[in-house]
Amino acid sequence: MQLFAGLFRITSTSIINHNYMQKITPFLWFEDKVEEAVDFYVSIFKNSKIGRSTYYPKEAEEVSGKKAGEISTIDFEIEGQKFTAINGGPPFKFSEAVSFIIDCNSQEEVDYYWDRLTEGGDVKAQICGWLKDKYGLSWQVVPRVLEEMLADEDKEKAGRVMTAMLGMKKIIIADLQKAYDQK
Repeated sequence: MQLFAGLFRITSTSIINHNYMQKITPFLWFEDKVEEAVDFYVSIFKNSKIGRSTYYPKEAEEVSGKKAGEISTIDFEIEGQKFTAINGGPPFKFSEAVSFIIDCNSQEEVDYYWDRLTEGGDVKAQICGWLKDKYGLSWQVVPRVLEEMLADEDKEKAGRVMTAMLGMKKIIIADLQKAYDQK
């Protein structure tokens, strides 16, 4: 099965139609809802687009378990980051070991991404700005100020911010600021 995934990765990469091809492209394995998932992600991020799709050939029916003509891969782009998604079947699942960080400039932006990505997702997987969406993909919705506060040279301030963050599901900037400013 891994050989099969590698074969389709090579095929998909070779057909991406861009003037510049990024060196590393995340390859996302979906069980069977690849078109729905890609449409979902592209609808959330304003700067996104769907690229080329490939379809399973008759020759791949036996090894893939997919019928000829079913969608195989979709290339898409979110905020300048290219992805390839495969309609690969049930063998592989996403885990929290890999997640995508969304760098947010404001609480409004945190709320926007959090609200959309948590819709239909795993409520038990929501902790410290992390979430798992309805397709099982993990995201971190993180305000830029959090990283700045955690990197503060004043270890007490940074520690208070860390403690506050560890008690949150969605990150609330005002609560981080209160912890940071506390004397």
